[in-house]
Amino acid sequence: MIIQNNNPYTEPSFSINNRLMRGLWGIVYLLFFRISPRPVHKWRAFILRVFGAKLGQHVHIYPSVKIWAPWNLIIGNYVGIGNDAILYCMDTITIGDYAVISQGAHLCCGTHNYNSKNFQLLAKPIIIESQTWVCAEAFIHPGVVIAEGCVIGARSVVTKNLLEPWSVYAGNPCRQVAIRHQ
Repeated sequence: MIIQNNNPYTEPSFSINNRLMRGLWGIVYLLFFRISPRPVHKWRAFILRVFGAKLGQHVHIYPSVKIWAPWNLIIGNYVGIGNDAILYCMDTITIGDYAVISQGAHLCCGTHNYNSKNFQLLAKPIIIESQTWVCAEAFIHPGVVIAEGCVIGARSVVTKNLLEPWSVYAGNPCRQVAIRHQ
């Protein structure tokens, strides 16, 4: 999806089809998604499905959630994504069943190779497993996997995989602080 070895200062990093789809998505987002009333989750889920998102049942995504490319979203059943969350899905974001992404959380699939001559754009998938809670304003780095049942504390910064299931993580950098009882 990302154009390799380009000059990002003068050339696009994405294909024309990708840019056109994101432009169309931006218009639909502003006119139909963003201004929809809070309780009409099914309407927003419908719009996201039209743009290729794979959503389970009873997905609650609030109208102020920012989504970069809905076709890169895979969301399970009974998932809630709170106000002002950012799903910067330059690559796939997968969120398992019964997960909560709280207000202001930022799931970021994009970064740059700061050692490359052209500051090459990179994208890596994020996987949030089932029954996980990403608390308010937490940041999830590209390529991260978070194990089932984990809690990521408010304003935490997750830069590497958190693979111990049913654990509580917090801080910057994020580290294990407790075990969650099932």
